[in-house]
Amino acid sequence: MQTINAKDTTMQQLDRTTASTALTRGQLERLRALGAATVYEAQGAKGALDGGIKPLDPDSRLVGPALTVDTRPADNLMLHYALLKARPGDVLVVDAKGFLEAGPWGDVLTAAAMKAGIAGLVIHGAVRDASAIVQTGFPVFCRGLSIKGTGKHQPGRLNVPVCIGDALIRPGDVIVGDRDGLVVVARDEVDAVIAKAEAREAKETEQRSAIERGVSTAELLGLMPVLQRLALN
Repeated sequence: MQTINAKDTTMQQLDRTTASTALTRGQLERLRALGAATVYEAQGAKGALDGGIKPLDPDSRLVGPALTVDTRPADNLMLHYALLKARPGDVLVVDAKGFLEAGPWGDVLTAAAMKAGIAGLVIHGAVRDASAIVQTGFPVFCRGLSIKGTGKHQPGRLNVPVCIGDALIRPGDVIVGDRDGLVVVARDEVDAVIAKAEAREAKETEQRSAIERGVSTAELLGLMPVLQRLALN
């Protein structure tokens, strides 16, 4: 089975202009470097996608604006349609209703997505051809795997808000994903979230330096009064 080698697809981002604020390559690279957990904490512990959605390859890193797809279980017609409408750098965010008894995405769609410059896939559902997909380096985050095929008959919706777990993803919101999980950042909050996340990174760097000097984590986090109140001496 032929594969395409593109181990760092997520860094092939192109600026994607919309009627609202345009995302820049610099913003995307900074979010990617900060990582999902830091971004999640920096924006007030919100925006985390369901922890059951995992990367096929734990080394995958993903960032880009969401092209949302609302599709029916066991049918992938809308995924083929989405590839016709996607722009380079988009992240396909697919609500397949969490259905795990069919794999609407596989190696052929992966090849087509890479050809189109798509940054990656997040699917609330299953995929197949996992080994072949991992070999391409194309980031895929999914709920599970299924060898079963799908139909190509049912309509769906493109570029509409979708919910995955407690997270609402709107078209154009930014998805950040890595081994730790996935988080969505509202399009109009990107700059503020980056600033807060970088401040958090700087604070944690200082904390690690303090630990090297012998300061305990309980002292750093101001936990000593709590421990004393609970008689944990």
